Amino acid sequence: MRRIYLDHAATSPLHPDVAEKMMTKMIENFGNPSSIHSFGREARRTLDESRRSLANTIGAKPGEIIFTSGGTEADNLAIIGTVLANNQIGKHIITTQVEHHAVLHACKYLEKQGYEVTYLSVDEQGLISLNDVKKHLTNQTVLVSVMFGNNEVGTIQPIREIGEYLKDYPAFFHTDAVQAYGMESIDVQELGVDLLTVSAHKINGPKGVGFLYAKAGIKLQPALYGGEQELKRRAGTENVAGISGFSHAAKLSIEEREQKKEQYIGFKKEMMRIFEDNNISFHLNGSLNGLPHVLNIYFPKTHIESLLVNLDLAGIAASSGSACTAGSVDPSHVLVAMFGKESDRILSSIRFSFGLGTSMDDIQYAAQEIVKVIKRITA
Repeated sequence: MRRIYLDHAATSPLHPDVAEKMMTKMIENFGNPSSIHSFGREARRTLDESRRSLANTIGAKPGEIIFTSGGTEADNLAIIGTVLANNQIGKHIITTQVEHHAVLHACKYLEKQGYEVTYLSVDEQGLISLNDVKKHLTNQTVLVSVMFGNNEVGTIQPIREIGEYLKDYPAFFHTDAVQAYGMESIDVQELGVDLLTVSAHKINGPKGVGFLYAKAGIKLQPALYGGEQELKRRAGTENVAGISGFSHAAKLSIEEREQKKEQYIGFKKEMMRIFEDNNISFHLNGSLNGLPHVLNIYFPKTHIESLLVNLDLAGIAASSGSACTAGSVDPSHVLVAMFGKESDRILSSIRFSFGLGTSMDDIQYAAQEIVKVIKRITA
């Protein structure tokens, strides 16, 4: 049976060039970068080169990059670490209802510690309003956290506009850029963000590696205690091979960014054309102007579980939303925020996402198989 992977927003396959580079590092560059002997110095050199290269991808300084175990840890350090270290500003946080759970659960934790959190609503495109940010912002707001591009529907938030407005306030500005990194041009200086999180496994890098950009001078309370790695901000021996692979994956991803964007937008249009030509009832969740690799579709009179099982049996890997809640029968919190708890969309929508190895032939084949499934389960 032909198998087609359309769940790249959940995780992406490791690029063969990245795997090769990592294997070489694991075998030849195994020293601890904190050791002062030649093996340690070689590992430190690899670490420094990777840090410098990754910093350059977002217009940051090398010392502003903190390596983590991935996006979740980076989000937690950005939110909890910043808020606890800067509570003299105030005990108010602003975020949105459509954030990744790494952000939402960090905020829920802080609520239990006595902090007040405002969760901004979104419209039916998944967009927050800049006016809502202005309405809720006070001089007691210590942090504003708004996702760059949504992992479920692909909506891109007005990060630059928010960053510009926040310049006149003491609040720090964080954005979760895990899905946008490698797809959208990101410059932390132009965006006006103080904190930004990225994960390697979304861009054909290894799992278990990410980074937090923290603007120079920002105080963070560490989540881990031990050695003095990462300028005392994140204890633990650095994953040198993984970080090296991350750096190489970022380089490849950014070099191919414009080509990929054009290709993925073409995939979206072709998939929807095939649905239309076969008289399949469907509606787009979000906007075609969102992240190019994410396509979230509502199929009326279907159900998520039945859809996913039947697609899997047909060899098509897709998702109902965030992979971090896979297996859960709870409706997507993103779609609930967009359409309300009573909407049929929250139980009848599927996310398709594209990446390395996806071809137009794959898209055409998958779309025809999806048509067969939809017709069968709605007959």
